[in-house]
Amino acid sequence: MGAPEPPRRPRNRTTIAVVAAATAVVLAAGATGFLVLRGNDGDTEQDAKPAAKASSKASPDTDDPDRSASNGGGSGPLIPGWKTVVNAKKGVTFDVPASWARQSPDWVSYVAEDDDPDEKPLVAMMAPAVLEEKWCSSDDDKDGTQEDTPLASTGTTGNRSAESTADAAESTAKKWVYGAYTQPDRTHLDLGKAEPYRTKAGVEGSLATVTSSGAPKQGKCDSDGKATTFAFENAQGDFVSWTLIGVHGVPDEVSDATVAKILSTVRLFKEGDGRQQDGDGRQ
Repeated sequence: MGAPEPPRRPRNRTTIAVVAAATAVVLAAGATGFLVLRGNDGDTEQDAKPAAKASSKASPDTDDPDRSASNGGGSGPLIPGWKTVVNAKKGVTFDVPASWARQSPDWVSYVAEDDDPDEKPLVAMMAPAVLEEKWCSSDDDKDGTQEDTPLASTGTTGNRSAESTADAAESTAKKWVYGAYTQPDRTHLDLGKAEPYRTKAGVEGSLATVTSSGAPKQGKCDSDGKATTFAFENAQGDFVSWTLIGVHGVPDEVSDATVAKILSTVRLFKEGDGRQQDGDGRQ
């Protein structure tokens, strides 16, 4: 007989749940309750199921050089002072500013329909980096538990069902903004069309941006959102995408210049590149 399911709590639609896929144990689920992604590696199609509360909690991959090395490889940052994020399973590497907190390689962030009892992900990203994890905190349902909303997150998604890089980019960006910021409303989405893009490392694919504006707000931390998604083929020929998702239309919003700078560093992971490095050259 399986472990009893924990009590379910109302979701703050702007909360992105975080779980550990590799160990099938919940790490931190915020407002969504305790969840697990069985076998999920950042692909949109995988299911999420309720699970019992974990007795242990893994730490984010931050500035600890030994913990950074656990990401399994990847070249040092292309931008001095930044940190390298590696998703070896999807074959993707990119850099983020030093202020972003890297999660472990097996952490998955996702959004689901608020009324879905099974919490099936609309879209998910693996091995994310997060900016200001507690940008806004609230207890809108008055249950005594503060729910944290991050300012922004960035990571990698598998797009196995996509028909093209353009399809993957547009669909992924739309699902992030809808799932995290506007649901159940679909009328306040500005759906950008995918355009060709090439990173500094020569990775070619499609780039799409989706924003929301004026969506109905129900809680203290609700806001409009913005997602920038770059979809391409990894070394195995699979469609994958990099996304930066965050709040939109507030003074703290991640600037377009910073989004573009992070995006420019997206590159294919190469086995044997060595231990992950930070901008100061530590391994």
